[in-house]
Amino acid sequence: MLKGTKGKKMSVFALFLIMQKALKYIFNMKRLPIVLMMAVTGTFVALQTQGTGTKNPPSKYEQILKLVGEMFSQAHYSPQNINDAFSKKVFKKFAGELDPEKNMYLQSDMDALKKYETRIDDEIKGAPVEFFLAAGNTFNTRMEEASKMNNEILSTAFDFTVDEIVVLDGDKLNYANTDAEKKDRWRKKLKYMTLERYTDLLDTREKNKGKEGFVVKTDADLEQDARDKVKKVMDRTFERFRFKFTDDDKFNIFVNDITTTMDPHSEFFPPVDKRYFDEEMSGRFFGIGASLQYDEGNIKVSSVLTGSPAWKSGELQTGDVILKVAQGKEDPVELTGFVVTDAVKLIRGKKGTEVKLTLKKQDGTMKTISLIRDEIVQDETFARSAIVKNGGSKIGYIFLPEFYADFDHPNGNRSFIDVAKEVTKLKEEKVDGIVIDLRSNGGGSLYDVVQMAGLFIDEGPIVQVKDRDNKASVLKDKDRGILYSGPLAVMVNEFSASASEIFAAAIQDYNRGIIIGSTSTYGKGTVQRNIGLDPETGFSASASDLGTVKLTLQKFYRINGGSTQLKGVNSDIVLPDNLEYLKVREKDDADALPWDEINKAPYTNWSPGYDLKTIQQLSSQRLDNDVTFKLIKDNNEWLSKQNDKEYSLQIDKYLKEQKLIRTTIKQQGSLLKLNSELDVTALPKEVNRWSEDKNKQDRFSQWLKGLQKDIYLDQAVKVMNDMIGQQNLVKGKPTEETKKPF
Repeated sequence: MLKGTKGKKMSVFALFLIMQKALKYIFNMKRLPIVLMMAVTGTFVALQTQGTGTKNPPSKYEQILKLVGEMFSQAHYSPQNINDAFSKKVFKKFAGELDPEKNMYLQSDMDALKKYETRIDDEIKGAPVEFFLAAGNTFNTRMEEASKMNNEILSTAFDFTVDEIVVLDGDKLNYANTDAEKKDRWRKKLKYMTLERYTDLLDTREKNKGKEGFVVKTDADLEQDARDKVKKVMDRTFERFRFKFTDDDKFNIFVNDITTTMDPHSEFFPPVDKRYFDEEMSGRFFGIGASLQYDEGNIKVSSVLTGSPAWKSGELQTGDVILKVAQGKEDPVELTGFVVTDAVKLIRGKKGTEVKLTLKKQDGTMKTISLIRDEIVQDETFARSAIVKNGGSKIGYIFLPEFYADFDHPNGNRSFIDVAKEVTKLKEEKVDGIVIDLRSNGGGSLYDVVQMAGLFIDEGPIVQVKDRDNKASVLKDKDRGILYSGPLAVMVNEFSASASEIFAAAIQDYNRGIIIGSTSTYGKGTVQRNIGLDPETGFSASASDLGTVKLTLQKFYRINGGSTQLKGVNSDIVLPDNLEYLKVREKDDADALPWDEINKAPYTNWSPGYDLKTIQQLSSQRLDNDVTFKLIKDNNEWLSKQNDKEYSLQIDKYLKEQKLIRTTIKQQGSLLKLNSELDVTALPKEVNRWSEDKNKQDRFSQWLKGLQKDIYLDQAVKVMNDMIGQQNLVKGKPTEETKKPF
């Protein structure tokens, strides 16, 4: 309940109705980006948490859990019932987070902890917090036992001639029933880790034989060296478990398991993590330019910043798991048990210094890469354009890595304004068509995407937004006129999410352009806001000592009535994607909110002047005769099967498997680059745009070079040429230039 200004109580539901009406008014006044956050978070300032009903004051953990539970029930877009069924899902998820390979807990431990399986919902509602502590204490006990097992196992040489396999995916394993079974599981894991290093040492020996000063060691010595390396890694891992994996760390994982069970995008930030999050959003730092996330016990790459050292290398990709971090020539640190903030501390460092990352690629292969730290400059995320000349056509290309918006500064960068400027510049160059690249664009400002879509249509609805009261609001482009009315294509992939999907869906629903890319986009059709947990008032507009929850409050729908949630946007022109086989989309998460639909918003279709089916047939014919894309498709199918493979511990079989995988990966990498470069150039006035800043100019030149080799841009250009070939666009099309070019 909420206390009103006159001492009366107002329901949260009623308050949300008032808030929604206010937001609709604000949006119509075109002031949404400045005040939306204030309006939403301000709603929670006065929400009061009720006592737990216990005599003793609740602990910090109990306060947090109860506030999170109240937030879900009062404000989440589609809250699940917090009951025994919900409790069981959290129980399983938390156990999996602590012990993802099922080599710590015994089945008897799970049986003993099972009494908590239906209690977690009670803890969320105010009961004393017991489960995560009990699970954590058992983990600590088993961890010490595992440490002793490791020392014993690694004291004896491994025999790599024995034909046996190891399974490292906990989802494919049951918990061990006995200590002997668990010890054998550890033996196989450690043997696999040693085999990886042993074969690397063999390779190094072979390459350096005969070189002056190089000491040629025996196989037995190299095996010993490999075991020593593994022991050093595991000793550090167990040391971290003992001294740095605290109850607070375990609790933070536990709360996140609760929030992500409600839906994948509701997250809990403890105070330190929130401060780190804020720094990432606003500050400059020296690093590699990759965002990380904690995922089932692993440190995973969630995004790579354009122009950063990670991006320039081309070797670090979204979804890669970072296993180890090394400072130059120093021994690597195993990241097992690390939280994101600690992993980031290892990866960041002084400008110009080397950091080495050992990666587990999404196909299961292991790879070590070297990166030189540099200043991470946020201007690399801003819109930029280029010109592609092909077959007598001049095609404009606009790259937009995110829908950014600087809410804090009146003259700060806004994505829709920057895109409008790029469109205007391309029109001045008299381009025959425009391609907008939203690949790996994870979204951003809702206001900006609505305004940006309005640059390409006359007027009308862009997206529908529904709150938990089931009343849909239609967000419209209200400005008559079109900035650009020529041929339009939008490039997407499986990482194009949220605002990117809104834009692509609107363009598709209006028949305004053609969507080119993977079978579908990511499928994130939900909206989140950060809400602080306040120990005094319940909820606050900013972070508090208890932490912050990023809460799902709304859901997006296309103007045709279908949700962008789960299904995403299906491409009109489907190109075989090098990451298509990976299970990375929203639909692959069991906790994702479902797809549904609402009433269609009234809108008028564009008359494009081309026949989509003809364009699709032409593209299909090209792809059928394209050896490169055939190989990409075949390789993807083969690599997808490797994710489910068991790993051989027999050295000859292991080497054969690794060689085949590496060969395929190498081939895949080469396939993604054109043999014959595209004619991609900067706009004439921007050739030396950053001549006074050599670093920026170099990054811009490197970006252009990447486009020249881009096989997907090549296909988009071919599609655009097909559209231009059917050039007679709309009869009586709306006149351009009625919208301000900003």
